[in-house]
Amino acid sequence: MSLEIITATSRRDLGRFVDLPWQIYNEREHPHWVPPLRLTVLDALDRKKPFYREADRELFLAVRDGRVVGRIAAIENRAHNTFHSDRVGFWGFLESIDDQGVVDRLFAAARQWLAARGLDMMRGPVMPSTNYDCGLLIDGFDVEPTFMTPWNPPSYATMVEGAGQTKAKDLVAYFIPMADGSFELPASFVAFADRARAKSGLTFRDLDLSRFNDELELCWDVYNSAWEENWGFVPMTKDEFIVMAKDLKPLLIPQFAFMAEVNGKPAGFMLIVPDFNQVLKRIRNGKLFPTGAIKLLLGKSKLRSGRVMALGIKKEFRTRAIFPLFVHESFRRGRAYGAVGAEASWILEDNELLLGPLRAIGLKEYRRWRIYEGSTSERGP
Repeated sequence: MSLEIITATSRRDLGRFVDLPWQIYNEREHPHWVPPLRLTVLDALDRKKPFYREADRELFLAVRDGRVVGRIAAIENRAHNTFHSDRVGFWGFLESIDDQGVVDRLFAAARQWLAARGLDMMRGPVMPSTNYDCGLLIDGFDVEPTFMTPWNPPSYATMVEGAGQTKAKDLVAYFIPMADGSFELPASFVAFADRARAKSGLTFRDLDLSRFNDELELCWDVYNSAWEENWGFVPMTKDEFIVMAKDLKPLLIPQFAFMAEVNGKPAGFMLIVPDFNQVLKRIRNGKLFPTGAIKLLLGKSKLRSGRVMALGIKKEFRTRAIFPLFVHESFRRGRAYGAVGAEASWILEDNELLLGPLRAIGLKEYRRWRIYEGSTSERGP
């Protein structure tokens, strides 16, 4: 059967690009897949969004006898290359039937598009950058994914590696149980946190959502300062940060969006978002209308688990003592709320300042994603 790679330039083809996962996954064979909202995928691809002022992308579809069997996006992120002084292109939004030939052809198209722009390496998956969804799941397939984290079958890693991609960096996840009476923070850990709080003069406060714009200014400054030395980081423009924050605002529970201050000066912030995947898995078609939006709104108050989406601490306050303080504070707030627990995820595998405190309280890694990279030359890596 013939296989053709086409660019998704028309509105119809964009729809086919977005719709493909619903043709690949089903509840019987993939019980842990949670359908995304189609609107969020369209937003991530929308060239009118602030991200694309310094970026571009091309969408490719693999079509066999008139049926779409695979997709990939090639992404040029000029802001990344300016910040890192390199020539790296990106790929993302990969979906495919279990067929190495399909994935090979998709990567060949992405490589060619990126190489034509003078980019000598390709890295991914990112959707569309490391500030958004990223990583290919390589461990933890039998765990239901939390909100805004990717899930894919084990076969994807084999096919991606078969297409010439090799490991660049892994991201890991830990789950912090809060309702389990058998789990408590070690007394030594609590004592250490209490001493660190007293010594540092650090205090926590809820973000004031009634002063949303003012709080955004503080969080944006912390965000770009906190992550500037992280592998793969790209600073977010203020417009990009505002768009993301406004999308998240209706989803927040105030006591799980909090700022750390030292003598009144912002030192860091933590954002724990309810696990809306518990609602999204009941919206099988991925559409907000006619009933999806109602399910989301009604479901929010019932959610008792979440995901730590952001934990940022400004460089001048980053010590081995401050990370345990955030872990202790999130645990205390979760217990008071009656939470089941929270996932701390997309932690760089070598981020010992954060992984150390998580292991110190007895937690173990339970999910892992991989960022791959390879050459854009025809010969591969």
